[in-house]
Amino acid sequence: MKIFTTISALLALACGLTAHAQQNYPTRPLRVVVFLPPGGAADVLARVVSQKLGDVLGHTVVVDNRPGSGGVIGTNVVAKAAPDGYTLLHAGITTHGIGPHVYANLPYDPVKDFTPVVSTGTMPVFMMSNAQVPVKSVSEVIAMAKAKPGGISFGSPGTGSAPHLVGEMFKIATSLPSQHIPYKGSGGGAPALAAGEVPIFFDAVAGHAAFIKSGRVKALAVTSASRVTAFPDVPTMKEAGVGKVDGLVWYGLLAPAGTPKHIIAKLNAESNRVLAMQDVKDKLLAVSIETAGGTPEEFGRFIRAELDKWGPIVKAAGVTVN
Repeated sequence: MKIFTTISALLALACGLTAHAQQNYPTRPLRVVVFLPPGGAADVLARVVSQKLGDVLGHTVVVDNRPGSGGVIGTNVVAKAAPDGYTLLHAGITTHGIGPHVYANLPYDPVKDFTPVVSTGTMPVFMMSNAQVPVKSVSEVIAMAKAKPGGISFGSPGTGSAPHLVGEMFKIATSLPSQHIPYKGSGGGAPALAAGEVPIFFDAVAGHAAFIKSGRVKALAVTSASRVTAFPDVPTMKEAGVGKVDGLVWYGLLAPAGTPKHIIAKLNAESNRVLAMQDVKDKLLAVSIETAGGTPEEFGRFIRAELDKWGPIVKAAGVTVN
């Protein structure tokens, strides 16, 4: 009887310690995996949020850049991680909107293998032209493309990227004859557009802002529902007469499937607290990122809606990567 009493006591102690550890989460540093290389707007967003999240949680939040294969490498790291709240993914439209339709044989399920935490931020896609191209509006681009044999080419930061698919959406909506030219990210595409290598470019504005302000690049339209604060003179696509073209580059935190609900709730509450901080908003607006927020359920519904939205566009554009 004493043996059974001792075993019961030990089990009760173990359960008590486990419950105590869960209630005091986190007890050690967290890791946020970013599927893109350092330096871009997405990396800036992840680092600003992670630093502040570490402050409010009382433990360091380390950013771990794992780029490659259109986000598949970094995303798979988190899909296979322990569901304990210490490894998170800073996901985005590439990994959980467009990518699942573009990349064949993914090693994870974008919905079943993850638990949404919170939407962190969004960036609208801009349609831009080199300053030497004789257009001042979207309608003039359409007219020029239809008058030119073979149409015109348009660039993006990469095949299968959100800006690329927005460009394809524009092509479908306007029956515009055009050829896509992929670049290696905004870092390669922005100077190429400014130098006149490509006449039209679709991209988030962050990497192009300096060229726009210097006059070497013209911002013709933005794909958000309303105009962007930093560029108030740039019309929306709807205002430009192409209402069917809309798309935001978005990001958010995901945890591995099976992460305890109380951990998700804490991460969500503290992330929303961070995203509401004025200094965080100001730092991100400087690179044209608007902070988001909301509940895990809202973010989950948004992801499913994005997967439904981009599938037909990827198929119509014939975009595939093996």
